[in-house]
Amino acid sequence: MLIDFFYALRDAKVPVTVKEFLTLLEAMQRQVIAPSLDEFYYLSRLTLVKDEAHFDKFDRAFGAYFKGVNAVFDEKAEIPLDWLLKRFERELTPEQKAALQKLGYDKLQQRLAELLKEQHGRHEGGSKWIGTGGTSPFGNGGTNPEGIRIGGQGRNRTAVKVWDQRSYRDYDDERELGTRNLKVALRRLRRFARTGAAEELALDDTIRATASNAGYLDIRMQPERRNRIKVVMLLDVGGSMDDHIERVEELFSAAKSEFKNMEFYYFHNCVYDYLWKNNRRRHSERFPTWDVLRKYPPDTRVLFVGDATMSPYEVLAPGGSVEYNNEEAGAAWLARFTSAFPKFAWLNPEPENLWPYRQSIALIRQIMHERMFPITLEGLERAMRLLSK
Repeated sequence: MLIDFFYALRDAKVPVTVKEFLTLLEAMQRQVIAPSLDEFYYLSRLTLVKDEAHFDKFDRAFGAYFKGVNAVFDEKAEIPLDWLLKRFERELTPEQKAALQKLGYDKLQQRLAELLKEQHGRHEGGSKWIGTGGTSPFGNGGTNPEGIRIGGQGRNRTAVKVWDQRSYRDYDDERELGTRNLKVALRRLRRFARTGAAEELALDDTIRATASNAGYLDIRMQPERRNRIKVVMLLDVGGSMDDHIERVEELFSAAKSEFKNMEFYYFHNCVYDYLWKNNRRRHSERFPTWDVLRKYPPDTRVLFVGDATMSPYEVLAPGGSVEYNNEEAGAAWLARFTSAFPKFAWLNPEPENLWPYRQSIALIRQIMHERMFPITLEGLERAMRLLSK
């Protein structure tokens, strides 16, 4: 059984070695864990995965391999908890949803402060208190066109603020592409120069030098020809971007392959005063956005990658970030990028025919001077032509 598990991990591109697998078998033989699937998960991840960048691939492979293993419930529990929670999820008609009122960002904050003083217990359903289900703009699991999610999971993606620590995963830059189309499109952004040490055979010069040397071999070397375009890629991650992970991973992998002078940073929804490179450590390892703006020369090509789908407050309002109280609006930071780096573009994985229905997309397109392109072959070619001028 475990031999098949080993090969399942290898098929999922998790770099597992035989030595690590033998360590897992030895730990199992010595019974260092109880006979529990959860404990086996942590033990196998500890022994087989040496780089946290592969945790997500391990999780997917583990879940797929042990898909048939069901959790053990208490014998007295006749109704699963998920079924009970679904009981409180109200399905409203379009007319009922249209009747729900948007309070506005400032009133939401003021009303939440009042409820935190007044409410002293848990609440489920209803339209007033902080709770689950219902139509209140505070809590989770309900329906409201504009609210503050507190705990739980997002349902309708209409929250303008989230009181919860969320975790995102890094995009996989080793993803195997099914086609070469994205790479071909990105290759339009190239400017070659010979740089570095003379370590590549200069065939034409060698032939000429040998001929001039009466046929005695005279090898000539030259620096390698490299693409000297500098690229900074800013990637939106988490939330609504979860719907586009596969497409963005393909783009990210192709860009890492084509642009040798490429740096990348992550943000969520809109750019604010800090960025990060590792989503597992995004709260402890942050890069001030001012430092990023000053680090790269003006001829750097800046690519924003995101669906630009968010509350308008996240673009226009100080404190509008869905996760924390940013001192300056996202629009101010985007404007700084467009001013510091004249060669910029926004790549959007959302289908272009949906853009007119997203208010935030219209705002960001205006800030980006209409330099927003879909992540399609034709869209990438247009973006690369613009950046290569």
